[in-house]
Amino acid sequence: MSGAIQALITLLLFFVILGLTVVIHELGHFVAARLARVRVLEFGIGFPPRARVLRDRGETIYTLNWLPIGGFVKLEGEDGDDADDPRSFSRAPLVTRLLILAAGVTMNFLLSFAIFAAIAFVGDPSLGVTVGAIQPGSPAAAAGLQPGDTLLSVNGTYFDALSGPTLLDALRASAGRTVHLAIDRGGEPRTVSVHLRSSSEITPTNGALGVSQLVGKPTSVSIGHDVPTSVRLGVDRTVAATRLIVGGLGDLVTGIINRPTEPPPASGPLGIALQIGDVFWTLGPVFTLYLAGVLSANLGVVNILPLPPLDGGRMLIIGLKSLFGSRISLRAERLTYVLGFVFLFAFLIWVTGFDLVRQFGGSP
Repeated sequence: MSGAIQALITLLLFFVILGLTVVIHELGHFVAARLARVRVLEFGIGFPPRARVLRDRGETIYTLNWLPIGGFVKLEGEDGDDADDPRSFSRAPLVTRLLILAAGVTMNFLLSFAIFAAIAFVGDPSLGVTVGAIQPGSPAAAAGLQPGDTLLSVNGTYFDALSGPTLLDALRASAGRTVHLAIDRGGEPRTVSVHLRSSSEITPTNGALGVSQLVGKPTSVSIGHDVPTSVRLGVDRTVAATRLIVGGLGDLVTGIINRPTEPPPASGPLGIALQIGDVFWTLGPVFTLYLAGVLSANLGVVNILPLPPLDGGRMLIIGLKSLFGSRISLRAERLTYVLGFVFLFAFLIWVTGFDLVRQFGGSP
């Protein structure tokens, strides 16, 4: 496959995944607003300029827009003005407005959970390792293993790529015993018996098997789970992804404060598109779907931050207005949103600059 076709498929995947996570987010706002009987003026797929009106019956216009990077929901009175319509967002009770804003984030976490649970139920991919080098005099050398062999299973057990012990963990746990390794050598499956080093012989540089330069490689075997286990794994993986993202945000803030000229531990749209491409072309569709679940959780975490014009920032402003009333003017509120947008856009440009350096100028 040519590089141009790969790049086109990667770009398409980026827009599909980004679009799905953003549209699901906006769908949360839409459903919550409709349930609360707040008037929804427009539900747009993509961002303006408008390409066409999909449906214009009832009080909501459904539109398709030219920029394929998500979607939006426009509510009556959402810009902070005191609309005359009693069903406007600005006239809704405080709790209702907060719930409508929080619904988008909630949908992103639910999407992450649904993706992770579905993968677990249908079948997690199993992960083997491709051997780059064989240590002389090692059990691997004695068993005739060769560089380029892919280790698939230990004693018939395959290893979940997304959770649980790894193949290397199983080798260490079997130190001093004879194990049967399923391997792939140039497309030919075979089984090799190996007597592993004992625990006393294992060092940081000499493992139980005696192989190095290992690269993870998905196998053709999937590991399915029952419904209760899949649900539990869906929750666990959503929580783990959320913790990872929150930790990453902490590292990002620390890095900006202490090392503002160094590459940040974050990616802009270009970096995300490249990561999606790398995962798809090296690990396959299931891992790409898993990455989509992580990105959905990422969108949820980012949107709950108390920064205008993100949902968390809007919730903060609404809460402050409920406390201080008219002392926060509509003009000040709108200015806050504009400044927040400028800040976020500038940050996006800054991060994308480092993405470009990584891609075209080498890793800084």
